[in-house]
Amino acid sequence: MEVSGPEDDPFLSQLHQVQCPVCQQMMPAAHINSHLDRCLLLNPAGHAEPGAGPHGAGDAAKAPSPPRSKRRRLSESSALKQPATPTAAESSEGEGEEADDGGETESRESYDAPPTPSGARLIPDFPVARSSSPGRKGSGKRPAAAAAAAGSASPRSWDEAEAQEEEEAGADGDADGDGEDDQGAWDADPAGFAGAGGGRQHARALAAEEVRQMLEGKPLADKMRPDTLQDYIGQSRAVGQETLLRSLLETNEIPSLILWGPPGCGKTTLAHIIANNSKKHSIRFVTLSATNAKTTDVRDVIKQAQNEKSFFKRKTILFIDEIHRFNKSQQDTFLPHVECGTITLIGATTENPSFQVNAALLSRCRVIVLEKLPVEAMVTILMRAINSLGVHVLDSSRPADPLSHSSNSSSEPSVFIEDKAVDTLAYLSDGDARAGLNGLQLAVLARLSSRKMFCKKSGQSRVLITENDVKEGLQRSHILYDRAGEEHYNCISALHKSMRGSDQNASLYWLARMLEGGEDPLYVARRLVRFASEDIGLADPSALTQAVAAYQGCHFIGMPECEVLLAQCVVYFARAPKSIEVYSAYNNVKACLRTHQGPLPPVPLHLRNAPTRLMKELGYGKGYKYNPMYSEPVDQEYLPEELRGADFFKQRRC
Repeated sequence: MEVSGPEDDPFLSQLHQVQCPVCQQMMPAAHINSHLDRCLLLNPAGHAEPGAGPHGAGDAAKAPSPPRSKRRRLSESSALKQPATPTAAESSEGEGEEADDGGETESRESYDAPPTPSGARLIPDFPVARSSSPGRKGSGKRPAAAAAAAGSASPRSWDEAEAQEEEEAGADGDADGDGEDDQGAWDADPAGFAGAGGGRQHARALAAEEVRQMLEGKPLADKMRPDTLQDYIGQSRAVGQETLLRSLLETNEIPSLILWGPPGCGKTTLAHIIANNSKKHSIRFVTLSATNAKTTDVRDVIKQAQNEKSFFKRKTILFIDEIHRFNKSQQDTFLPHVECGTITLIGATTENPSFQVNAALLSRCRVIVLEKLPVEAMVTILMRAINSLGVHVLDSSRPADPLSHSSNSSSEPSVFIEDKAVDTLAYLSDGDARAGLNGLQLAVLARLSSRKMFCKKSGQSRVLITENDVKEGLQRSHILYDRAGEEHYNCISALHKSMRGSDQNASLYWLARMLEGGEDPLYVARRLVRFASEDIGLADPSALTQAVAAYQGCHFIGMPECEVLLAQCVVYFARAPKSIEVYSAYNNVKACLRTHQGPLPPVPLHLRNAPTRLMKELGYGKGYKYNPMYSEPVDQEYLPEELRGADFFKQRRC
């Protein structure tokens, strides 16, 4: 369970104040651990920031600098993602300002999410490559130095210091003297991301070892998860600019939602964006997964939400991933609390909510349908990841020496990818962004491990990811099919209707879609037996024989050999004449029985069997005419007296 907000009860956390031994700042005891983590990360030596200690900034400047090591740059980048901790003097000023406001909520909120200077730009998980321009070069400062500057700089001095660093980098050039640009392009300029949408902008090619370190750890799909709605791509119908949901999210008026869509379409990402937005408005956001959460976990969250609402007027948003994993009784736990507004429920599911979510809970939530991502959105997402990794895209329409695209003069290999490989990955992912990004990560790591360089010139080496590498990483098309879910019923319905419409091409397509997705061939064969009598019937009585033979053949030899048996049967049914005469007549009979008023009429006496003498004496079988004994048609009633004259084949019902 993940909870954003205070670690303990906010009311109790204010009763005991402690002092940070690093920056001398007073804070609730519940927040000292997380504060120390940030404080020690920005001040590795365990001392106060420059200017806060007794020696001042002058002594700090005289201290010997640690040896410059390029191996630590990527690991040190995590320090940049932490906000700067104010000094003792600054914290006392900040407390005075908060005291003027008199807001207890703001005091707690400051420790939950320390504010970032307005002039500072947040640093992503890994450096974002810049567009190549002669007037702008990467800063030669190390990440640790940038973090130290961020800790003591005001919002205005931050930009001035950054500009000064760029000027120094342009004047001094390469400080290491190794002919390689330092890893100083720690820029979170959103243009690096926005460029992927308008066109494929080439980023500075990073060394292969740097790319490898970026790809280690979390999956690439999790690292590239956007934090704002502006970066959320591919679901314009659900959360576009003019949609009602977009307006509600931007105004922080979030209703209870059920996010329904295929895997990798952005359900969890949308919840992640809502979580980031809720932190800014002091809203508690709790994440549970129905795969491992129990009812007691849900009750604990609801109980804490009641306390938050009663004591602090604070809202709670509960996100349940894979909510269809909860049974009906577990889903009933949410009903009264969603009804009275104790929690705002957001559920994510890949199954049809009409079948998997309680109807009472469904009526209290708004269902948001997220569609499979189009190819254009997949290309944009992949290019965003490629640019952030510093991988260069080779344009096949402009054949040239790939070395001319790179400014990296290191002996370490740089990484390139063909534009055809990007397009192929976008198509093979079948609208699943998670599968596409993780497939890209797998292809790059596999290529870097093999270290097959495609070019060597002047001591420079390059690694190329080709279209075949991407196909090998995915093995085959990522076919969206769930044998027990919504897509299972959609495909069998499409197959049935295609055969009924005598479209042999569509029939073969839907059959292959099911079999290639892993469907049981015996299930398809059973459906064909049903189709033989329902839709073909007496128009071609041999169709039933074909279907039964296909079922027996599938049972004998199994997959993949039996797929051609099913294909033959499907094409035969698509070409056969159709008749629903028997099917319609039987439905009329069923309707007659179900709508009959009163007791059902008895069987006429002359149609009853009379195996005993008592039955014969009671009139059983009396007056029955044995048809084979007559050379002419026999005039005899076989329906009950109340149903005489009924013709079920002519749509006449009783």
